[in-house]
Amino acid sequence: MSQGAEKRGIVVIGAGIAGASVAAELSAAGQDVLLLERETAPGYHTTGRSAALFTPTYGPPVIRALTRASAAALMAPPTADRPHPFLRPRAVLSLARSDQAETLATRQAELGCAILSEAEAMDQLPLLRPGYAIGALVDPDAADIDVEALHRQYLRALGPALRLKTEVTHLSRDGAGWRVDTPAGAIQADIVVNAAGAWADALADMAGVTRIGLVPRRRTAVLVAAPDGTRPDAWPMAVDVEEQFYIRPEAGKLLLSPADETPSPPCDAQPDELDVAIAIDRVQAAFDLPVRRVDHKWAGLRSFVGDKAPVAGHDPDAPGFVWLAGQGGYGIQSAPALARTAAALALGRPIPAQIADEGVTAEALSPGRPGLRA
Repeated sequence: MSQGAEKRGIVVIGAGIAGASVAAELSAAGQDVLLLERETAPGYHTTGRSAALFTPTYGPPVIRALTRASAAALMAPPTADRPHPFLRPRAVLSLARSDQAETLATRQAELGCAILSEAEAMDQLPLLRPGYAIGALVDPDAADIDVEALHRQYLRALGPALRLKTEVTHLSRDGAGWRVDTPAGAIQADIVVNAAGAWADALADMAGVTRIGLVPRRRTAVLVAAPDGTRPDAWPMAVDVEEQFYIRPEAGKLLLSPADETPSPPCDAQPDELDVAIAIDRVQAAFDLPVRRVDHKWAGLRSFVGDKAPVAGHDPDAPGFVWLAGQGGYGIQSAPALARTAAALALGRPIPAQIADEGVTAEALSPGRPGLRA
């Protein structure tokens, strides 16, 4: 055990939605938790740049299960500390061109819903260009997520157990536990939780732990004015059925994205001008939307492993090293259930019954699952 090091039970590294939520769950379970964040604000990179949507039909099977299991927490009524709900209803239209008819039929069979005609889609989204879409699917149960409020609730539960501007400079085994070195001094912990987002594999390298094959991918967003005389706030979000673009109302304006997934090193992601142009071009092909200027543009990193399912649990070859990474574009909508699951796995406890009943298993999330490190 390190002499002179601060002693803590569990150190969680990374204060985005993943780290904040699992730290809050571990603290609620009576654990001595410390949450470390190297930036000046929690959630600076991915969480703070997420235009998150709640939709249980989105993502691979384990994500859909985690999202269903997160619904109760996300639909919780307002409180004195949070006067507004986390969710605001926002239907989602999946639009298909004539060359996407097969994809539309496949997706329709998956969802078991009716296909809207072009006229019905235009009734919901009047900017849609006549002749663009042969049909659309609608998810009426989707909703915008107040990401900031959800993140803040988890952070508030931690109080002084959050330390900002605290970069991990070295991570190593220390007896039965781990030594976490920072510029402010060393910390000795029984368990470390790797919730470092796009940097999770880099943190594993530091610890001498085998990578999980995480690939950060850049996603670009552009904010533009809505056409004169329109009030877009009640419009649905529209997504290309093959996810080549999306458009959604955002505080009286319109958020556009080319739905890009460009591989990137872990970094402070910035929008590429070509991706901005592609976003505008794809959206204008589908919608009558003049763009006189771009009001704001940004990019964030969504990190995936090969099977696009999250990774949570103890590393099979490094006792006390717990992964919570690879949430991709689903990290906000699945956060409540994934945090409870990861906390249980970190403590060697069963997955909570309400989550397990949705079909979530430790094997589906395990960092040792077949093919993950191949």
